[in-house]
Amino acid sequence: MIVTIDGPAGAGKSTVAAELAKRLGCRYLNSGVTYRAVGWAALEKGVAPNQERAVKELMRDLRVSLEYPSWEAKVSVNGQDVTDLLQTREVSEAASLISRFPFVRKKVVAVQRNTGRAGDLVAEGRDMGTVVFPDAEVKFFLEASPEVRARRRLQDWDRLGVETNYQEVLAELGTRDERDSTRQASPLRPAEDAVRVDTSNLTVDEVVSLLLDRIGEESDAADMV
Repeated sequence: MIVTIDGPAGAGKSTVAAELAKRLGCRYLNSGVTYRAVGWAALEKGVAPNQERAVKELMRDLRVSLEYPSWEAKVSVNGQDVTDLLQTREVSEAASLISRFPFVRKKVVAVQRNTGRAGDLVAEGRDMGTVVFPDAEVKFFLEASPEVRARRRLQDWDRLGVETNYQEVLAELGTRDERDSTRQASPLRPAEDAVRVDTSNLTVDEVVSLLLDRIGEESDAADMV
């Protein structure tokens, strides 16, 4: 079984997907880490993530891989484990810029699809249900108000020790939403068969319970076919 969870930044995808994977006994794919790995590599090499020619040259010899010693992936770039190096604001911004290029997405999507071949996966991102796993058994699209998403993202940065403020984070989310929804390659949008869930006024447990109920309904329906 493959379950996809898409949505904008701050909608709660990562937290919900990780908890859902643990409860289902599945592996968890945070698709963002694959783009962050490319963003990290660009910063390490001094490559501007918005310069197409330089990024294309970087991608020529770049190898991103995912391994699963447990339910959560370890991320490697050219054989180096970079899992613990990807949660910075700079890497996040680099990933957002670099993911606009179709040639980057093509290479990263291949890595993500390879991960899904073994099944039993909860995959979250922005195009999991529309592009990467269009035949997934169950698809969700999480959303929330910009204000709620900004508060959540601010809490995330606080936990990581990143200094910022609410207005700055809210503005960054607006820019990110515009970039994600208007890019040429794999724009952010719900899959036609995705279940949309507004998480603005729901706890993580409440969202996970809703998703588990829907997965149970889909499983029961499949058993009847």
